[in-house]
Amino acid sequence: MHPSVHAQTTPDKPAFIMAGSGHTVTYRELNDRSNQGAQLFRSLGLQVGDGVAIMMENHPIYYEVLWAAQRCGLRYTAISSRLTAGEVAYILQDSGAKAFVVSRAMAEVAAEAVKDAPAMPLFMADEAVAPFASFEAERARHPATPVADETPGVAMLYSSGTTGRPKGVKRPLPGGPLTAAEGLTEWARTLYGMDGDTVYLSPAPLYHAAPLGWSMNVQRLGGTVVMMEKFDPEDCLRLIERRRITHVQFVPTHFVRMLKLPEAVRAKYDHSSLKVVFHAAAPCPVPVKEQMIAWWGPLIHEYYAGTEGNGRTTINSADWLTHKGSVGRATLPVELHICGDDGEPLPPRAEGMVFFSGGAKFEYHNAPEKTADSTNQYGWTTLGDVGWMDEEGFLYLTDRKSFMIISGGVNIYPQEVENLLITHPRVADAAVVGAPDEEMGEKVVAVIQPMDWADAGDDLRAELDAYCRANLSGVKRPRVIDFMAELPRHPTGKLYKRLIRDAYWGKTGGTIV
Repeated sequence: MHPSVHAQTTPDKPAFIMAGSGHTVTYRELNDRSNQGAQLFRSLGLQVGDGVAIMMENHPIYYEVLWAAQRCGLRYTAISSRLTAGEVAYILQDSGAKAFVVSRAMAEVAAEAVKDAPAMPLFMADEAVAPFASFEAERARHPATPVADETPGVAMLYSSGTTGRPKGVKRPLPGGPLTAAEGLTEWARTLYGMDGDTVYLSPAPLYHAAPLGWSMNVQRLGGTVVMMEKFDPEDCLRLIERRRITHVQFVPTHFVRMLKLPEAVRAKYDHSSLKVVFHAAAPCPVPVKEQMIAWWGPLIHEYYAGTEGNGRTTINSADWLTHKGSVGRATLPVELHICGDDGEPLPPRAEGMVFFSGGAKFEYHNAPEKTADSTNQYGWTTLGDVGWMDEEGFLYLTDRKSFMIISGGVNIYPQEVENLLITHPRVADAAVVGAPDEEMGEKVVAVIQPMDWADAGDDLRAELDAYCRANLSGVKRPRVIDFMAELPRHPTGKLYKRLIRDAYWGKTGGTIV
């Protein structure tokens, strides 16, 4: 249940392969380098429970830094490589990190960020530039033997900050032996059949909770991770065939981009090696999932969960086909509850805030008020999503409460409108937000990323308006349809909707026409 074990039993097996370059690191190499990294962190005075921050693109050194932190009891904070210097400085300050490891590609932003962050040891992979020291050179000064007090560390990741300042999710240190299984490891084994023969494709950035967690658990089990430097739909299909991928996690945006490839391109690649495909991070439009199941068969699973680890629901293809749109039922020992604004449980099919009970404990670092806001009077916790549950316990998500549009006193959830628009063949991406309206308070606005930017104009507006009129009630239909060359979407699939909404409320935003 740890790379150190597989370094003894299968030392020459690839722990991971970089998809683009083919660069391969074996379990022996990963074990030795992560031991050296752990020794480096101890030499800096970092003790159990201290934090280290990491900011890289999907890079060959990423895993050795993660496992170095994990095996010496540190809290490791993976920072998005897309953040501004100010945002990075905030996370460095808030997390209390005592070391910062970056890649050369992050040099400009990282150097600016550390000017406003607390003083700490700074390291850079590849060709280091001041004020950063070479991570490889410093690591190489230390022995490839375990630190004397090995104990498992844990991730402390920050939310994407789609509605404000990101929140650090702080969970208790696991304690116990280094090789003890995590809850996610058991989930990987029992629900998705992962083992030492797994070849897992990781198409998303490692700084996000899901790709980081799942790929590290593949390495706990002795499988091989194929890490894409950047997602490309056809490259993804090519890798599935070439590397004989058995497991992969996607987000709905990945599905949409693969489905919009020409049929002749999709038909070129063999996907028969796939055993389990699972997706999460954002609700999947029903037509998109129907097409994926028709293409790849009933091997597609879905789950709903968060970085907080307070609960999850799961659903397989067979159950989804009889409960279309559901994200599944809670998995024991977790229980699911739908509650009103007063925190009291609601009956089946009533819409309210989604709460979990019986799951792991968490807190938002340095934000007791946010921790309190996520907890009701029964001690149940929420991720801030709204939905309803049927009589069989299947959950249907509506949207995040913070994205709700109130127009003329009517609550409108953008997700339903976005799910419709994304199925239009001339639409690459869509976001729906509320904009100020003198009469109604807010009006529904759709911001469209066309498949072809040359289509951005009145003809496409009219076509999409007719499409919405035919499929949505009048109150949900966008009153304005605008265009954006590229929506500010996180590579993990989440949309920075706040940035779009701000453009309509007199704040800074992207270029919208």
